[in-house]
Amino acid sequence: MKEAEHAIEVENLTKQYGDLPAVNDISFNVRKGEVFALLGPNGAGKTTTVEIIETIRRPSSGTVCLLGMDVTKKKSDIVPRIGVLPQGFSSFDRITVRETMQYYSRLFHRGSVDIDGLIELVQLKDKAKEQYMRLSGGLKQRLGIAIALVNDPEVVFLDEPTTGLDPRARHEVWEVLLGLKKEGKTIFLTTHYMEEAELLADTVAIISKGKIIAMDSPVQLIEKNGDYLIFTLQGVDEKASAVAEKMGLEPQRTNHRNITVRVKHMDDIRNILNAMEDAGASLISMDVRKPNLEQVFLKLTGEALHEGASGGKGAQ
Repeated sequence: MKEAEHAIEVENLTKQYGDLPAVNDISFNVRKGEVFALLGPNGAGKTTTVEIIETIRRPSSGTVCLLGMDVTKKKSDIVPRIGVLPQGFSSFDRITVRETMQYYSRLFHRGSVDIDGLIELVQLKDKAKEQYMRLSGGLKQRLGIAIALVNDPEVVFLDEPTTGLDPRARHEVWEVLLGLKKEGKTIFLTTHYMEEAELLADTVAIISKGKIIAMDSPVQLIEKNGDYLIFTLQGVDEKASAVAEKMGLEPQRTNHRNITVRVKHMDDIRNILNAMEDAGASLISMDVRKPNLEQVFLKLTGEALHEGASGGKGAQ
C-alpha cells in the first residue's frame, strides 16, 4: 500500500461562533516533510484553524485528517504523534533545562527519550543546568521547541514561535527550525513575520477574514502577485512628490525625505527621473527592487500583518 503523500488534509473547514464565521469553508493540504506557514493578522482565523487540526477544537463543518485520521474521531491516536509549541509557552521557573526535559518526557511516558540529543538539537547544551527563570526569551522558546519534540512527533505545530523576541533571538530560533526541517519533520507554522515565512516555508497560505486568499511557495506568491517594481527616491524635496502625483502615481512617504512609488516597468522610472529633472526636483539617491512577501500580503489583504499578543482565541 502506497504511503499517503499528505500529513494534513483540510476540506471545506468551517468554524462558527454564533453568527461569526471564524473559519469560512477553507481547504488545503500539507505534504509530509514540508514546512507549511499560515499567515494572517489577528482575527483572521489562524489559531482557530490550528487548534482544530490539533484536536483542541471541533469544527462546525468540514473534515480534517491528520496522518490519515479524522481529528474529531481519533484524538487519542493523533495526540501522541504530534508536538505543539503554543503561543506564550512557559514552564517551571526553578527547574533546570535538563530537569524540564526529564519532567516532560515522563509526562508523555517516553522513558527512552534522548534528552541530551534534544538539548543539543535546540542548541541549549551549555544551558542544561540553567534554571528556566534565568533563560532569555529566545532560549525559553528553544526549550519549548525541544519539549514539543519530546515524543518524537511526526508533525510539529509552532504557533508564533518568535513573537516578542529580539532579532538575534529570532534568528537563533530560525536556525533550530531549519534543523528540524533537515530532520524531515512536518512543521505547521503560524507567524507574524514575513521574513520568517520566506526563509522557512515550502508553502505559504494567507488567511484573511476566515478565508484562504492565496497559497503557494513564497517565490511563486511573489512572482504571481508582485507584478510591479518598488522605486524609492531618497533625499527628495517636495517637488518630487508633486511630479509623481502629476504622473498618476501614488507616492508613499517613508519619512520626511524619502518617497516610494510602485511602477510597472523600468521605462516608468526613466520617465519619473526625466520629469523630476524638468521640474527642478532634487534627490540624493534611488533604489529599485522587486516586492517581498510582506508587500504581496499587503496587496492581497489590504492590511498590515501586525505583531501583537493575542487576546481571546475565539476568532483568531
